[in-house]
Amino acid sequence: MKVEEASASYVVPHASDVFDWQQTTLGEMADFEMGQAPPGSECNKERIGTVFVKAGEFASLYPVEVEWTTKPLKYGKKGDVFICVVGATAGKLNLGIDCAIGRSVAAIRPRKGIDTKFIYYQLQPWVLKLRASSSGSAQGVISKAQLSEIPLLVAPLDQQKRIVAEIEKQFSRLDEAVANLKRVKANLKHYKAAVLKAAVEGRLVETEAERARREGRSYETGAQLLQRILETRRNQWQGKGKYKEPATPDTTNLPELPVGWVWASVDQLTSGSLIGLDRGRDQQNSEGIGVPYVKMNNVTMNGDVTSDDIVHVAASDDEKQRFNLKIDDLLFNTRNSKELVGKVGIVRSLPKDAIYNNNLMRLRLIDGVIPSFICSQMCSDGFRRRMELVKKATTNVAAVYAKDLFPLPLALPPVVEQNYIVAEVERCLSLANETDAQINANLRRAERLRSAILGNAFFGSLGYATGETPGETRSH
Repeated sequence: MKVEEASASYVVPHASDVFDWQQTTLGEMADFEMGQAPPGSECNKERIGTVFVKAGEFASLYPVEVEWTTKPLKYGKKGDVFICVVGATAGKLNLGIDCAIGRSVAAIRPRKGIDTKFIYYQLQPWVLKLRASSSGSAQGVISKAQLSEIPLLVAPLDQQKRIVAEIEKQFSRLDEAVANLKRVKANLKHYKAAVLKAAVEGRLVETEAERARREGRSYETGAQLLQRILETRRNQWQGKGKYKEPATPDTTNLPELPVGWVWASVDQLTSGSLIGLDRGRDQQNSEGIGVPYVKMNNVTMNGDVTSDDIVHVAASDDEKQRFNLKIDDLLFNTRNSKELVGKVGIVRSLPKDAIYNNNLMRLRLIDGVIPSFICSQMCSDGFRRRMELVKKATTNVAAVYAKDLFPLPLALPPVVEQNYIVAEVERCLSLANETDAQINANLRRAERLRSAILGNAFFGSLGYATGETPGETRSH
């Protein structure tokens, strides 16, 4: 789905109209009511008194009603334009409602002959400029004087209303296109989850059992593969003390697997599992001094490990050797917020000598187990549901400890089938990711188009009003 580019004819007034336009300032077009916070003891969420609006209640068009006050000090009205004047959202606009306003809000009250939405839409391009120029405190403040000096255009009222109507018609079409794009994007997310689910349940490709029966041959089953893995581990053990068998999975209440598959535990299929190296923020740098240090934000929810915004730390030779990363290692996020804990990513490429931090656990897969298949499975909804049952959570943070992770079950198909599954998953997800990228590009294009519509409505007209030839493109 494609968002069409803005046409030069969108919204631009007729040349005969724009000669009636004048350059002025917001202070000449409107009065201002600067907000003031009532006492906290006079505020409530029980709907007692007057609706009380602060910057935090600003939404896409109108403020949401969250809090009330029995002692309003300053008022906003329906027909005003509200603007955030304090904090990180300074410059954000909403259309007014009847309410009390706090110190983070100013009400812009259009004078007679000025349409509210004509000001509202004309101010939209000023949001980021006002935020950048806000001053006066650590939070940033937009003053009444700054608001007064904003240069704007004024037109006869009938023209104002025509411009607003045309803007809203174009925005309505644009909003419909954006809603469709977001709907497709949400469907893609469901599609990706369905692909992983089918992959780990043996429904994405023909199973090795079916293929072997069709071709009249034998094959190594998942159970035989697991037995071979366990025997190899036991025979190659060179550690201290008596060999300890890896944890076995609890298969209670697990779904039936396809013919030739078997349940195995994370512990049975991995070796060299190790929590990473602890380095505080004061020991990290972005100047490239030391070795690359992979953190939990470098592990995505899509099973990838990225080098985006990677930091560097100092590490001894022993630490670099112990916490090194190799291609096909899995990184499991053991500690994070409740929603993000348990992210897992596969190392496909990383800067030289990269190590990882102590919120991550390195998992190395045993020969005979395809890392991409296990990574896909650990990203699937089924595995994450099982993980949810063993994670430990406090108010803000959750953790999955090794003793709880290692017994978790993973489905193990024959190794040949693992490869077929991985190839098909990558094909399906590659197509989905390509479509997702196109959707994101069109969403960005939609934002540019929104700006173009406003530009044609007002800034294009400014060119006519100042004597430029109608039809010329004015850059801003």
